[in-house]
Amino acid sequence: MTLDALTAYVGAFVDEISNTVKDVVISPGSRSTPLALLFAQHPDVRVWLNVDERSAAFFALGIAKAKQQPVALVCTSGTAAANYYPAVIEAYESRVPLLVLTADRPHELRDVSAPQAIDQLHLYGKYVKWFHEMAIPDNSDDVLHYVRSTAARSSATTLSGKKGPVHLNFPLREPLVPDYQNDEAFCAGKSKDTPFVQLATGRRDLEDNEYSRFGEQLSDANRGLIVCGPGDYKHASQSISDLAEALHFPILADPLSPMRYGTHSKDHVIENYDALLKSEIIQKWNPELIIRFGAMPVSKPYLQFIKKHEECAHLIIDEGDGWREPTHLGGSLIYVDPDRFARRLLDSIRSDKRDANWFEDWKNANTIVLEVKHQYTEATENRFEGKIFSQLEKTLPEHTNLFVGNSMPIRDLDSFFGKTRCNIRTFANRGANGIDGVVSSALGIAATGERTVLVIGDLSFYHDMNGLLAAKLHDLDLTIILVNNSGGGIFSFLPQSKHSDHFEHLFGTPIGIPFEKAASMYDGEYVLAENWNEFDKACERSLSEKGLHVIELQTDRKQNVELHRSYWENVHHALLEWQEKRK
Repeated sequence: MTLDALTAYVGAFVDEISNTVKDVVISPGSRSTPLALLFAQHPDVRVWLNVDERSAAFFALGIAKAKQQPVALVCTSGTAAANYYPAVIEAYESRVPLLVLTADRPHELRDVSAPQAIDQLHLYGKYVKWFHEMAIPDNSDDVLHYVRSTAARSSATTLSGKKGPVHLNFPLREPLVPDYQNDEAFCAGKSKDTPFVQLATGRRDLEDNEYSRFGEQLSDANRGLIVCGPGDYKHASQSISDLAEALHFPILADPLSPMRYGTHSKDHVIENYDALLKSEIIQKWNPELIIRFGAMPVSKPYLQFIKKHEECAHLIIDEGDGWREPTHLGGSLIYVDPDRFARRLLDSIRSDKRDANWFEDWKNANTIVLEVKHQYTEATENRFEGKIFSQLEKTLPEHTNLFVGNSMPIRDLDSFFGKTRCNIRTFANRGANGIDGVVSSALGIAATGERTVLVIGDLSFYHDMNGLLAAKLHDLDLTIILVNNSGGGIFSFLPQSKHSDHFEHLFGTPIGIPFEKAASMYDGEYVLAENWNEFDKACERSLSEKGLHVIELQTDRKQNVELHRSYWENVHHALLEWQEKRK
């Protein structure tokens, strides 16, 4: 049976892409009908329906973050595609593999005021790794081979080098309903059961002489730091720990790195580095060399610290091919697999020159912070927002995904969630650092099947409340800890907070929404935790049950700022006392 051009063309694309893309998020629309129906029909693809394109894109982003595999997005023509833009930007900046498939009017309906037609060519500008305008559907052998090759190329491009989004635009003519139930719908353009294009990749490596050169540089460094920023390099955790032990270097571990969580050795991990680096005592410590894995850490004090020590050499390890160096301090950018780099260096370094006190000083200072932290997270009943994360550190079970919102939650995660042997994965949208789409991204993480906890502020939650529909439609399990400080909590830490005449109206922005009704609208369970005992019980219950759970904790912005500043001051005073005793 001969297939019509539309079915053969789109069926060939869907079949070829299914070799690498297993999840497709679709929003309803007419022009995208051929893609939607054939994706839904393909046995190797799971379709997730998400009505709102903006939420859909962040939902797909979450799935792709968790799986580190490309996820496809399908929408109709017009402004539907424009609603993907914030998530596409986040995917580009945070290196998440997204495949954006936008349906479009055919060429004869462009620039003539046809309905639902906008200029979709290069719609996302530089925020995609590759844009391609697909050919009009045809069932000739040449075109079908082109379709399959382009499908394979597009998914491969999302993963190669620096991961990121790719945009394919499909001009489609009516009629738009393919013969999707035809037994041959996915057979056009290939004659074997194997993929038309088979792709192979490998991890990056360096030449032997490069390892020798870097080994000599490290061997000559008396005082160094290993900094582990955000990134998906869990496979390198133990080798990085082994390298730190061999060099006697502390590991400053960002909360979005894999170094604080899991069964690898954490003897050299300094999880309280953010609080330490706020103190002028530690700021004066002078490293000779820093090895950084992953992206730039969340911590602003770390950025300020390294800018004070411009003479320090930097080795920046990047498994992709991007430029993750916002400080302009120079150094070496090394494109290599982190695990291979750390393991090969172990064979190249000498251990004959080390400052024995360097690591011990960092370790002792870290212990001092732990003692001060205990006073704020264990020995108090104040609704201190930092305590949320110390409680979660004790509560979260093995193989939990922890997603945190931007502004204060990510900073409190850094400061108050310590080290654990539990295999916990942490996530945040730190590419563009926005508060939009966080609920949808967390639900995308939850769609992978592992229990997921989201900690989010009230403004960010409001920003993406409609994303909760995905939990209802797809029976997803998500615990949301809603930190309601009646507005933008982080602004209370910034200089504009001193200008009280306009602060609340322009920055504090209390919204006064009864969030219980939002949870109820999407069939979620809601708890208002009045104290820490209620909070712990609600968390434990939510983690043992199915479905959507919203746990609201109401805090006071002013008190929260005072408690944070008091904590940092007490850390500094404790370090002063320690310094005096050492003299």
